[in-house]
Amino acid sequence: MAGKDYYRILGVNRTATEREIKQVYRKLARQYHPDVNPGNKAGEEKFKEINEAYEVLSDKEKRAKYDQFGDQWQYADQFKQAGRQPGATPFWGTGGRSGGVRYSFGEDDNLGSLFEDLFRNSGGGATHTRTRRAQRGQDMEHPVEVTLEEAYRGSARTISYDSGERLEVKIPPGVKDGSRVRIAGKGGEGYGGGARGDLYLVVSVLPHSRFERKDDDLHTEVEVLLVDAILGGEVAVDTLKGKVMLKIPPQTQNGRVFRLAGQGVPHLGQSTSGDLFAQVKVVLPTDLTEPEKELFRKLKQSRK
Repeated sequence: MAGKDYYRILGVNRTATEREIKQVYRKLARQYHPDVNPGNKAGEEKFKEINEAYEVLSDKEKRAKYDQFGDQWQYADQFKQAGRQPGATPFWGTGGRSGGVRYSFGEDDNLGSLFEDLFRNSGGGATHTRTRRAQRGQDMEHPVEVTLEEAYRGSARTISYDSGERLEVKIPPGVKDGSRVRIAGKGGEGYGGGARGDLYLVVSVLPHSRFERKDDDLHTEVEVLLVDAILGGEVAVDTLKGKVMLKIPPQTQNGRVFRLAGQGVPHLGQSTSGDLFAQVKVVLPTDLTEPEKELFRKLKQSRK
């Protein structure tokens, strides 16, 4: 395979799964990120290589073309239409009175572009002009870590990318682990006058000490005193936007789950939110006084 070996760049086997490729990419991206290695030009180039490799291998269609055509995968359709493999026997076109004029797509061509050969007759023979086809730049990815609170409210980041360029970006409410936030026109430079690619923020949401997130729903525990579990009462429940009061009905069992509608994480790009599920954790009293112990003895006797 000519040119860059994306599998070697990421350090994975050609049989690696999407999940394995993603895990390796995250590790390498954090290791070589410009913010972690300020002023390290070699690290910046490695970071670009890693993003370029992941942009292809993380996409099923692009990866299939790459496996067949190598780093000329972008021109797979043209090769198939012409009935040729890259680097195979050159194509031939007619050049009027001069006979055949040879042109080919091989390893000596610029791998970032595809050339058109334009033929014109002028007096004694044929000439041809090689013209670069306008091509859109590659999309790029940038890892971003956010807290659960930031995922709930939305946040902003100033990131460094593309040899030190700084950019302030907004992360919308509702992002989850693995979300890709598109920043249009901030990816790789285009070729031959083509537009720039896009920049994608790949979001990782950090674990939370109090809440567990499942999709856009949140799960937590709420402590309820034994007397309130038996007789009923109210208890304050923490949410990501403050405390709310939860009514505890009489004889509430330990482990019962209450649903607080709309108290979860916002659905990305929507005005609605997930729910909060609060599981009751009954707290037994400690350091009982003698009169209190006597009350429990009476309760125990009466329950027999």
